[in-house]
Amino acid sequence: MTKLTEFTRYADAQRHANSDALWDLFDGDRDAFNIANECIVRHADGSGRTAVRLCNADGSDERLSFDDIAARSACFAHWLDANDVQPGDRIAFMLEPSLPFYVCLFGAMQTGAISVPLFTLFGPDALRLRIDDCRPKILITNSEKAEMARTIEDVRVVVADAGLLDEIAHYPTSYTARTKAGDMAVFQYTSGTTRELPEAVKHTHRTLVTLMFAALYGTGIRPGDEFFCPSSPAWGHGLWHGTLAPLAMGVTTGTFAGRFDAVRLMKALQDYKITNMSAAATHYRMMKNSGRAAAFSFSIAKLSYTGEPIDPATLDFIETTFHVPACSMYGTTEIGVVLVNYPGADDYTVKPGALGKPVPGLRLEVQNPDGTRSAPGVIGELMVWRRDRWETTKDLAKIDDDGYFYHCGRADDVIISAGWTMSAVEIENTMLKHPDVRECAVIGAPDATRGLVVKAFVVTDRAPSDAYVKELQTFTRDRLAQHEFPRIVEFVGELPKTPAGKVHRKMLRDREAAKALAPAH
Repeated sequence: MTKLTEFTRYADAQRHANSDALWDLFDGDRDAFNIANECIVRHADGSGRTAVRLCNADGSDERLSFDDIAARSACFAHWLDANDVQPGDRIAFMLEPSLPFYVCLFGAMQTGAISVPLFTLFGPDALRLRIDDCRPKILITNSEKAEMARTIEDVRVVVADAGLLDEIAHYPTSYTARTKAGDMAVFQYTSGTTRELPEAVKHTHRTLVTLMFAALYGTGIRPGDEFFCPSSPAWGHGLWHGTLAPLAMGVTTGTFAGRFDAVRLMKALQDYKITNMSAAATHYRMMKNSGRAAAFSFSIAKLSYTGEPIDPATLDFIETTFHVPACSMYGTTEIGVVLVNYPGADDYTVKPGALGKPVPGLRLEVQNPDGTRSAPGVIGELMVWRRDRWETTKDLAKIDDDGYFYHCGRADDVIISAGWTMSAVEIENTMLKHPDVRECAVIGAPDATRGLVVKAFVVTDRAPSDAYVKELQTFTRDRLAQHEFPRIVEFVGELPKTPAGKVHRKMLRDREAAKALAPAH
């Protein structure tokens, strides 16, 4: 039987992709299935083939093989057994991508423990909230974070260093996993502020199977690709799409350890002859803003992005630099990926700015407030059919006559000012076309007369002035409508972002609301 990995065309995806075909990509079944076995152990054939390429912040590179990760993760699994870790216990990891990270992640999965990846830049409040929520038996981190971690009560802190690797080396290098597809494997926290704890999304081992829709048709991964994802594996994109999906197919993946650097990324793409990259919109924007792309040569055949829409200027940069279209991949940690652009499909046209079309077999609609289907071009709420009912994504979208979906912002990114309804994303994208605007975030700011007015926060290298503000207002109004422009422009050094790199508009809205409530002096 022909496997889905051997098909690349859009028409074949619609014809052949289904749940049974996804299961055929794996060794396990519903009664015996383990993510570590599928991603690492079955590819450890003694050849020394590379599983992960690490680009470290200090400029060094590392190559981690399937063989080495498989052997050491088995040792770690036995070590967990010896330390009375039971199936269902939570093991939290606050580590940068590294040999200890992959060894601990996959070793915990083999035992039936639940892996909880945590962002390495969390401060004590953010860490404590998540530890109090998931109650891990062990928190594994580096020596730098260990002191902070030990201030949290009722959790054992283990430092993942050479000493730990030496300690586990005394255990056997093979392990028999006994998990079923429906057993819990990962608790994933979405990005949020330290004061607002996002609920942990709970994933079973079976999630790896459904993930392959996104891998095949969102990032376009196929055996033989040289893949790279610069997103942190503490977040959904970096863990599931950047790590587990390629490894499940036996594809070498690359990533960053430490502070992101756009020039270093482009050098890695060149040196490793990367053919397929999936990144956040911010990563592409930072490559553009570096001004250094022309110094490198690339072998890219497929590109995808997620997290937020990409502005037109950055889309133009991608086309000019890599000579392939940027394929949006839309979803959330809670619902998974639902809209894709089928990278590598020669019978699919990628429309600039479009979220794409549904993954095979999935129903999506843009709906009016009364629950009826919105007409093409009309903005409504994006809904997905799940569990025999429509569920909201909490995003706004529109659809065109060809069935492509377009993102129009979060439901709370709509600005209603003096009766006019405007999209913050649309105004941002227009302002980003101005040659002097590097970054931009638009919100509705409280106003006594209009209810809300459009306010733009602008990052620029140009000196602020009243004339510059008027220029930006005219630039936006001329390209949208006479009422669609920022009545207030504030120049800032940087925009607040979530730990996952998305612009944090809610933080900006909260600041403006607090200012409006503050007593006048």
